[in-house]
Amino acid sequence: MDYRKEFERMMQTQTAMALATAADGAPNVRIVNFYYDAETKALYFSTFSDNQKVAEFEKNPHAAFTTIPESGEEHVRVRNGIVRKSSVSVEAIKDQFLLKLPEYIMSIPDVLPALILFEITFDQADVVIDFEHMETIAV
Repeated sequence: MDYRKEFERMMQTQTAMALATAADGAPNVRIVNFYYDAETKALYFSTFSDNQKVAEFEKNPHAAFTTIPESGEEHVRVRNGIVRKSSVSVEAIKDQFLLKLPEYIMSIPDVLPALILFEITFDQADVVIDFEHMETIAV
């Protein structure tokens, strides 16, 4: 099985992830939509500037996530990602989000200026097809 190919497929087709952070010793997890850019090897997501996530990222940029399968068990899991405010603008990446999620919040013109784009970079990912087929790959 080509786990690299499966990683790319899941990152392009799955739309949501459970993002885990920890600030002040307290874990926090939430569901966010994402776009993965295979060329830059960065996962992008947006949030409002007053969201609790923003303060948590400033205190501790380490994060973990797992994509949420739309059916079955297949997902990608990352244990040691680094979150930072992206140098890419929300406007520049908006169309990529809308290809995956046509009704995404970025389609609302009044909301777009209020969003901040973040990115997660990581070196390894667990690719899980099912409980018998899983492998850690270098990204």
